[in-house]
Amino acid sequence: MDTMQAVAKLTPAPGMTLIEASIPTLGPRDVLIKVKATTICGTDVHIYKWDRWSQSRIKPPLIVGHEFAGEIIAVGELVRPDEPQVGDYVSAESHIVCGVCQQCKTGKAHVCQNTRIIGVDTDGCYAEYVAIPVENAWKNPPNMPLPVASLQENFGNAVHTVSSVDVRGKTVLLTGCGPAGLMAIPVIRAFGAELIVATDVSSYRLNLARTLGADVTVNVAEEDMYNIALKASRGKGFDVLLEMSGAPAALNGGLRLLKAGAEAAMLGLTPAPLSDFDINNLLIMRGITLHGIAGRRLWETWYQMRALLASGAVDLRPVITHEFPLSRWQEAMEVMASGQSGKIALYPGA
Repeated sequence: MDTMQAVAKLTPAPGMTLIEASIPTLGPRDVLIKVKATTICGTDVHIYKWDRWSQSRIKPPLIVGHEFAGEIIAVGELVRPDEPQVGDYVSAESHIVCGVCQQCKTGKAHVCQNTRIIGVDTDGCYAEYVAIPVENAWKNPPNMPLPVASLQENFGNAVHTVSSVDVRGKTVLLTGCGPAGLMAIPVIRAFGAELIVATDVSSYRLNLARTLGADVTVNVAEEDMYNIALKASRGKGFDVLLEMSGAPAALNGGLRLLKAGAEAAMLGLTPAPLSDFDINNLLIMRGITLHGIAGRRLWETWYQMRALLASGAVDLRPVITHEFPLSRWQEAMEVMASGQSGKIALYPGA
């Protein structure tokens, strides 16, 4: 068999298409993976909707998707015996880095200046097979559930965000309960926070947030975020803000609720540059430390993930709320975009 089923962005317009594509060929340092499960990321929804970010970044035709788990079925001729091999059960780091820029050489490969992203800059994993550099393959325990193995890449965003600040014994405000925000909650708890307040506009996701360990939740579409969150912190405000939504109102409201001298970590991407942001009074004059979060620290975050999952400190199974065959990708995308889901898994060949 020389072809495979895949979901691709064929034209610069909303939507995607289920196609028959050629099975990828291997470079000398690549591995070919039979995809067993893939999960939907917010980035994939952006590409599906063809929003402003997608229009500036994506160059169709392109097979999409970057979160997956599967089995290596072939390796390139220059893959060493001590690297992942045929039969290994693997997931993938989606950021393909150069290894030679200043950032890569100084331990900051997560912000490599030449990064290419699987399913964004190269063909991705919404397919029966995907080829990636062997350096990007991460071996999984054989008993790890397929959807959990697949979503580790996105889980890494949550772990990187939480670990960039000190939440031990702290009051934490988390704005945005999309999948990354939801997965951050048990990490915050495992790292020893005193209080977790989570906000979103989706009641469905706020219910999940409580299941995963949030102490207080606020539906900002229906409730007064500022007063409820301030009351939860006993009127003192918060030590840490984790901004996971990209909503300008969440960023502004979250920063207002921080104590002077507090920290904020920002993972959410705003839909457009902020035109009305009071940097003087929200940040500078209050001595707020701001951390921008890009991807996962390579490979520090992956080892942190492994420890959190293997120890049982974090259980990601409640985050997975829907499962579909890959052929029902459009239905899955619409459910994800609706906010009425946690993480969604797709199964090629099902």
